[in-house]
Amino acid sequence: MSAPTAIPRYPSDVTESWLAGILSRPGAPVEVESVEVTPVGTGQTGATFRVAATYANGADLPASFILKLPAGDDAVRDRVTLGYRSECAFYQSVADVVTIPIPQCYHVDIADEGASYALLLADQAPAVQGDQIAGCGVPEARLAVRALAGLHGPTWCDQRWQEFPGLAMSVIGEDAIRGLGDISKMAAGITVEKLGTRLNAEDAETLVAAMDLVTPWLLNAPDRFALLHGDYRLDNLLFDGQRVSVVDWQTLGVGLAGRDLAYFTGTSLEPELRAASEKDLVAEYHRALLATGVSDYDEATCWQDYLLGMIQVPMISALGCAFSVETERGDDMMATMLRRGCAAIRELGTLELITR
Repeated sequence: MSAPTAIPRYPSDVTESWLAGILSRPGAPVEVESVEVTPVGTGQTGATFRVAATYANGADLPASFILKLPAGDDAVRDRVTLGYRSECAFYQSVADVVTIPIPQCYHVDIADEGASYALLLADQAPAVQGDQIAGCGVPEARLAVRALAGLHGPTWCDQRWQEFPGLAMSVIGEDAIRGLGDISKMAAGITVEKLGTRLNAEDAETLVAAMDLVTPWLLNAPDRFALLHGDYRLDNLLFDGQRVSVVDWQTLGVGLAGRDLAYFTGTSLEPELRAASEKDLVAEYHRALLATGVSDYDEATCWQDYLLGMIQVPMISALGCAFSVETERGDDMMATMLRRGCAAIRELGTLELITR
């Protein structure tokens, strides 16, 4: 990553000279001949662009990049500045520690408490973003759970991550946990009302019951922890054959690793497919975790953590639905994730496990 330079605020600020300044190194100047900036993605939590470049001196650099800037909408930008800080902190301080597959980062800069930031990543094309509503099959799920071990293993029970300043989704202390529990209950009511008939009565009941247990779920969590992606689902994964890349690190947290794992299977697989494959997927994740050097963690305990972790599905989904900008696709996506996740909670007995 290069030395600090001006942070672009708008796509028009992404000029040949700006990109050249980012890519140049001492003794290895880069001359950018042209740039073309086009929007990509949904823009729900930021503005994302593809930057195509040509070089005048035959530089051995990518022909295109992905650039993330703050959202253009002031209301959205104000709401997600903590997420911007979290994502920048990941690429500045975590990316070199973990082995989870991520795009190469060419530049990261942030200022004004997160109101201004720029993140320049290698373009993963022709990789294809997962489709949260359509879901995925077992081959994609295997890639995802193996990749996840590359985040959890290198950070497993390492105390420094408990105090990492880049965390966006962690709460420390009983008062903070109870506060999140209260917010989760409120989010459940808002979500049920907001989604209306998109959510059937059984799933609405499961959602409310699960959010009522957020406080004891967190207060009584096992003392095992790792760095969490926090929103590990298909929309944040890019697939290219037998490769997967993980993006969108705006919900970085610390907690029970089974939360990330359960959130992925619970939101990404249709209930019948999840039920048929989850034992094998958890076992695959566990093997990959041990391969990173984690010890004293048997497969039975990993399965229990997975069962407990399933509350992550309604908690993140309800918080996202209740307090995000409303869109047709967004509501359909949240309803789909809750339908799958609530079915998993009932079938796996997660609520009963927590109350015991």
